[in-house]
Amino acid sequence: MPIMPDSAPGEIRRACVSESTPGAVASELVDRLGGSDVALVVLFASPTLDRVTLAAEVRARFGDTPVIGCTTAGEIGPCGLAKGSVSGFSLPASSFRVACERIPDVACFDVSAGGAMVSRLRAELSRHGPFPSAANCFALLLIDGLTVREEAVVGALSNALVDIQLAGGSAGDGLDFGSTAVLADGAFSSSSAVLALIQTDRPFVPIKIQHFVPDSEKMVVTGADATRRIVFEINGDPAGQEYARLVGLDPSKLTAMAFATHPVIVQVGGKPYVRSIQKVNPDGSLTFFCAIDEGIVLTLGRGEALVDNLESALSRVTGAIGPPDLVIGFDCILRRLEIERTGTECAVSRLFAEHRVVGFSTYGEQFNAMHVNQTFTGVAIGAPPCHP
Repeated sequence: MPIMPDSAPGEIRRACVSESTPGAVASELVDRLGGSDVALVVLFASPTLDRVTLAAEVRARFGDTPVIGCTTAGEIGPCGLAKGSVSGFSLPASSFRVACERIPDVACFDVSAGGAMVSRLRAELSRHGPFPSAANCFALLLIDGLTVREEAVVGALSNALVDIQLAGGSAGDGLDFGSTAVLADGAFSSSSAVLALIQTDRPFVPIKIQHFVPDSEKMVVTGADATRRIVFEINGDPAGQEYARLVGLDPSKLTAMAFATHPVIVQVGGKPYVRSIQKVNPDGSLTFFCAIDEGIVLTLGRGEALVDNLESALSRVTGAIGPPDLVIGFDCILRRLEIERTGTECAVSRLFAEHRVVGFSTYGEQFNAMHVNQTFTGVAIGAPPCHP
């Protein structure tokens, strides 16, 4: 059954719908999220739904209202963690102005394309209001999670966005890693992305949360194919074998759960960023969720309590902007696996619900110019200002 969001005019609306058919899902979504005052609808759809039919049903019901979204590795709705559903939110035109554009083929996207796209979106917003700046605007990116192009895309966009901050997520496909897609211009498509510039008079703050810190054990990547994110050697030895030795596991025990428990960390500009492993390959090499090149020094990550870490971070958000009306959340699938392994789904769902988080479990997260793993990124949006 659908979760009822706030529905008063001018409010951010949130929903999570679990129905048997794409048509029924779309009907519930337009009832909960639609309206003449909506500037943008964002949807996060379980890969279990027929995406072609879902897109057609959503397009028919929302009409000219801009709708973007993607497939997921799990959803986050008004009641917290969910699966097999479509979660989403809509932004009211009274507080938000939005300019969106689809990237049809991320393989061809470069710095010049990023600059041109951001210029077009800035110009579109500027025609009807103040010039977009860090004080009144943020960027959201949804991108195919199997393209291995996130680094290139966020690099090109961040170079053009300058001081406007970006948060995003890589589309998922449960734990199948078979087919991911982005919703824009009325259809789901692979090898694509969509960028939205969102301008608002409400307070907002970008978020990056990770609960892993660098430990003392270091390793050097001595053989890698950066374009495919494959590491062949660590410390001069076969990558899977050496990684297993460092974390104290038998190489045959290198599962998704093991990788979620033992990520590695790279220092960039003096700050730690998590680099997570997707899988061990038949030849013993390791495929990562992020780009890894030869010569990089990695450190094993040591996990802090995820729930306590999340609660503290979300409390700081409230301290910065007041109780949020919405937190757009991109949360790594490996964090979700850890949550399930530790039996903390109820605690995490409670925190997400209390802080009005809507989002999805991702195959990777973006924060400004960085593509990261095992991290929660997003944007928290506060209540509208009180005008006399």
